Amino acid sequence: MHGTFRATEIKPTRDRRKDIELRPHRANHGLTVAYNEKLERMVRDMQKSVVYWIAATYRNNEPIMAMDDALPANALKRAIAELTKRWQKQFDQAAPDLAEWFAKAAHTRSDAQLRSILRKGGFSVKFQMTPAMRDILKATIEQNISLIKSIPEQYLKNVQGHVMRSIQAGRDLGTLTKALQKNYGVTRRRAAFIARSQNNLATGAMNKARQEELGIVKAKWRHSKAGKHKRPTHVANDGKLYDVKTGWYDPEVKRFIFPGELPNCKCSSISVIPGFS
Repeated sequence: MHGTFRATEIKPTRDRRKDIELRPHRANHGLTVAYNEKLERMVRDMQKSVVYWIAATYRNNEPIMAMDDALPANALKRAIAELTKRWQKQFDQAAPDLAEWFAKAAHTRSDAQLRSILRKGGFSVKFQMTPAMRDILKATIEQNISLIKSIPEQYLKNVQGHVMRSIQAGRDLGTLTKALQKNYGVTRRRAAFIARSQNNLATGAMNKARQEELGIVKAKWRHSKAGKHKRPTHVANDGKLYDVKTGWYDPEVKRFIFPGELPNCKCSSISVIPGFS
């Protein structure tokens, strides 16, 4: 028999003498992929534009490079300045809508997964938008706006460095193009990191808020066992109880944390509903 409850309490309809451990609550992989695809598409378009215009400027100034080193440098500086202005504006304009889409999608998927977990544990619930969840949504949106805007800023700063070093060293366009391609790879990996880490962080924060609303005070830490570089402290903490309100003290970072909070942390939370008689 299922118990029905509001988002502020859990009241099963039958005696349960043992603690109930629900299934782990994890970030939705499909959302990570979708968010990364959107970011990568923007980065790819920026890369194509930058390579095209820098190559064109480079070729147009190539004949005079031996005569006056300042002229091609100035032309390329102007080209990079224009590209920076153009692409920073595009990312700035896209950031609010993309960040809001991501935050709302994370909220929807997190609540849906928790409802499913509770239902399989013998409970049903109808979540409502609470002040705590609104705060998390707002913080998630603002954080992702900032991160999205930072992508072209870092990318184009590195582009300028590669171009100026290429001119100083007298390298050809082919060498410069390889350097720009390498920089593109760095930016793609950073976009993937943003999508993955922000999804883990948002899901963990949203799950914590719902756990507190439901009156769940204890949870078990579940290590993801994924990734090449595992945090030893997180591996050692797998299966151990922690307080939902305060989190778990990670001796590596010397502070209390929650699953998914640290960069690249894929750990999850197992809600524990105490038994009673």
